[in-house]
Amino acid sequence: MDFTERLCDKINTSPKLPTPCKLGYLGVGESFVLYPLPGSRVTQEYMDGTTDQQLNYEISFKSKSHRSINDTLWAVQTELEKTKKIISGNGSFEFDELIITNKPFINQIDEQGWFVFLLNVQAKITVF
Repeated sequence: MDFTERLCDKINTSPKLPTPCKLGYLGVGESFVLYPLPGSRVTQEYMDGTTDQQLNYEISFKSKSHRSINDTLWAVQTELEKTKKIISGNGSFEFDELIITNKPFINQIDEQGWFVFLLNVQAKITVF
């Protein structure tokens, strides 16, 4: 199933990103990433093996520029709220809905001046 990759592609269509979003976790330097969160689940299972699923994701941005993080994540969440479709590259899922579960918020600042902001989303899809 290629939903995570397609969601990352969707994020990267947001205008004026300072750096592309990648799959994975935050690195030691500036990072803009997407990764799954716990709590995802199958909400319905059909006789043919098809499932409706609710998937939880976090978008995280680490930078020394508070303004860049804030502007970027708010722009991304605005674009994601408008999302009406995400198309599978291999026919493995059908998109239903994307819900912003937490607007961008600060999660951390360290002694070196790195800020980490997070944005949480939930996707509802049908997996074939």
